[in-house]
Amino acid sequence: MTATAPPPAEPDPVTSHPDGRVELPPGVTLDDNRFGNEDLRPVPVAERRWTTYNFTALWVGMAHNIPSWTLASGLVALGMDWKQAVFTIAVANVVVLLPMLLTGHAGPKYGIPFPVLARASFGLRGANLPALIRAAVACAWFGIQTWIGGQGIYVLLGKVVGGGWERAGEIAGYPWTLWLCFLVFWVLELAIIYRGMETLRRFENWAAPFVLVGAVVLLVWIADKAGGFGSLLDQPSRLGWGSDFWPVFFPALMGMIGFWSTLSLNIPDFTRFGAGQRAQVWGQTLGLPTTMTAFALLSVFVTSGSEAVYGEPIWDPVALAGKADNVFGLLFALVTVLIATVSVNIAANVVSPAYDLANLAPKFITFRTGALITGIVGVLIFPWKLTSTPELYIFTWLGVVGGLLGTVAGVLIADYWIIRRTVLDLADLYRPKGRYWYASGWNWRAVVAFVVGGVLAVGGSASQPGKGPFPKEGLIPFLRPLADYGWAVGLGASLVLYTALMLPVGARRTKGTPTP
Repeated sequence: MTATAPPPAEPDPVTSHPDGRVELPPGVTLDDNRFGNEDLRPVPVAERRWTTYNFTALWVGMAHNIPSWTLASGLVALGMDWKQAVFTIAVANVVVLLPMLLTGHAGPKYGIPFPVLARASFGLRGANLPALIRAAVACAWFGIQTWIGGQGIYVLLGKVVGGGWERAGEIAGYPWTLWLCFLVFWVLELAIIYRGMETLRRFENWAAPFVLVGAVVLLVWIADKAGGFGSLLDQPSRLGWGSDFWPVFFPALMGMIGFWSTLSLNIPDFTRFGAGQRAQVWGQTLGLPTTMTAFALLSVFVTSGSEAVYGEPIWDPVALAGKADNVFGLLFALVTVLIATVSVNIAANVVSPAYDLANLAPKFITFRTGALITGIVGVLIFPWKLTSTPELYIFTWLGVVGGLLGTVAGVLIADYWIIRRTVLDLADLYRPKGRYWYASGWNWRAVVAFVVGGVLAVGGSASQPGKGPFPKEGLIPFLRPLADYGWAVGLGASLVLYTALMLPVGARRTKGTPTP
């Protein structure tokens, strides 16, 4: 590869604030529209005003949704009892919080989104590799959440309207009324995010407590009808705590980590608006593991109550809410489901790909254009197939996604914390031929670390016959034992390999020699 000119010995001057936040000084312009636009440029310190409450509300709003409600049910279906399921979910969210805080650090400090942070390790052009992988995952999640939200609206409206709502003529195998709910829900989501991040902040501030109240109301309602909780809380584990439990626990743990592994990468998209490190650290710590664990407990108690009332456990909150016997209850459930799903979908699955796609071609794609592209791709995917069985959802979808995104997280964490010690040249992140240009805009070391980590993480992916797309013995049979620990393997392998490859680069830079 052709060597670049020696990078400058010191970063360009920046304005540093007492709390550690950094911004470009007046007069410094980022005028190369190939690598920046108004949505990708650093957020000025004056506009970084998200507080601890804002970040906590963001996580409460994102965690309280239908898929996270049913996570415990998937684990129970795999043989765990409710205590093991809640324990697995709690451990996963404590584990995933650490990379969330590490990658989130660059947001308040520099005001940059995830794809710009990735330029420091992958190069100005190479950053499109992890950004587009993350965008593809987010588009799939957007489709999943929008379809689930549309189904919820369809079911609850059917209870309110009655008549031929559920017997309407079919289009592509589904009633046209379901497609109408899906379309209306899709438009609503994009209309909110189209107004920008400040609108999202305000929406999350009131959506989070509303959804929490809705979940508690559901618990009170079912407890009143049940006169106590059902036998589900007394059901023993089919796995026990011995040799049968751990082979299920570890892949399930990686799957639960995979549920939020997407946000562990692109959390700078939100923390870049933070009023400081304390706000993002406390906001995420209070918001993520506590909320997800409490929500899992809530889902278990409500489902157990449904078993006492209806003779069988009803894990789907929409199906359970549909059994309300008055119009007000149905409408309240409808609004709660709508707000809960919009809250998580626009925050977790539209913001990130909007920035990622803008990073691909800043001159032509703005944040709003990226959001629209995300919405279109989400419609073109068939997401309902991914949630058809617990095995496919937890082991295949969440496991593989977690493995790949853990690999990217390993590179980002190694670069930002070990190689650069959190010191970035802010202007060079937007400037070709600078210290992050490497070879034609690509850092081959990051690509090698990603590929090797990714192969180790997901190369052994396997499925039971008829329950997934992989061969029973694994794609690469000798890597099969690693597949159960995909996220951890990917993160650890890429972190170690990237660090080893980059250490000689750091030594050459101190001597002013070219960086290939």
